[in-house]
Order: sequence, then structure tokens, then C-alpha cells
Amino acid sequence: MEFPKELKNPTQSGNFTFYDTSIEGVKVVDVKLYGDARGGFMETYREENFVAGGIDASFVQDNQSASKKGVLRGLHFQKEFPQGKLVRAIRGRVFDVAVDLRKESKTFGQWYGVELTEENKKQFYISEGFAHGFLVLSDYAEFCYKVTDFYHPGDEGGLAWNDPEIGIRWPELVGAYPGSADASGYTLSDGTHLTLSDKDQAWETLKNTHHF
Repeated sequence: MEFPKELKNPTQSGNFTFYDTSIEGVKVVDVKLYGDARGGFMETYREENFVAGGIDASFVQDNQSASKKGVLRGLHFQKEFPQGKLVRAIRGRVFDVAVDLRKESKTFGQWYGVELTEENKKQFYISEGFAHGFLVLSDYAEFCYKVTDFYHPGDEGGLAWNDPEIGIRWPELVGAYPGSADASGYTLSDGTHLTLSDKDQAWETLKNTHHF
């Protein structure tokens, strides 16, 4: 599948501009940064502005991860307690991806990706019913996400990050599909080895995973 790059229907509310993507339920958010000789300040979330921008979500938990270059986390979801997510990179650079797992959706099986960096300040909103993951492109990255349901151990689901039926175009990634989510044989273009957890290398393809 082609990488759907287009953003459309910008809605400005407060210090935020909200963009629709080619997949309903997935939005990109630009944030206004105020800077002077001392440094900078920005709002990262304000409920009334997000509701006006089409994101009427109740967030109940904040998470933060740290990862080195070449780490790929995903693609994750919760089956019985699905989570909407608002994500951003506070250090470094990541390529963030959502895959539509809603079986009644006209975009079922399609993906959308966006680069999130500490410089561009972009945020990515992914509603419930999607698999989500990211690849770290910088030497180090810290990643923050707000979620609409709590983490439930035992409710985790996953999708193979390299499923050829979905065809995610991970930037800078080199390697041939080995028939599974196994990361061996994959590197970034500079030779950095791709790193996934054992669990993330065992997820099934779109045909065999959970659908919403």
C-alpha cells in the first residue's frame, strides 16, 4: 500500500492545529511554540481545544519510554480494553505508525505514518481500534503517550510490523521479509541492527491477528 502523506481539513483551536489524514480516527496535531531569549514554552494538551479539533477523548494514563536507535516497538493494541493514544517525541526522532484493524472500516488494513521529532513538536492521535508502533531513527529517543484506557496485563495484542499485506514503508530500513516478524537480517541504512522484543517478533499477520 502506498504511504498516504496528505493532510487535510486543518482546524485551528487555541495553540493547536488539527489535521485529518486519509484514515478516519487518525489525526496529526501541530503545536505552537512560544520562544524568547530564555527558551520556550508550549501547551501540549488542552481539552477544549482538542474537542474543537475533533479529538473528544478522555485520557486516563500517561506513559513514557526511552529507546536507542534501531529499536522498533510494536505493533501493539489491547483487545478487550482498546486504547486511543496521543503520542509525541520529546527527544530524538521516531517514525510512528497506525494500522486500521476495524473490520467494518473502509480503510481496514491500511496504515498511516508520520515522523515525530523534538524539533517539529508534532503529535499523533490514534483512536481505538488500531495497532500502533514506532521506529527510532535517532541515536536516542524519548516518547510520550496519553491513553484512554489503563494498561491491562494479559490483554495485549499485536500485529507483525513487517506484514507484506500491509506494506508499511519504514524509513531507512533495509532487509527482506523472512516470512515472519523476525528482525534478524534487517538494519537501518547506516548498518544499525533492528531491535525488537521477543514478543514483538512473534506477532501474527493481519489475516491472523485480532480485529475490532
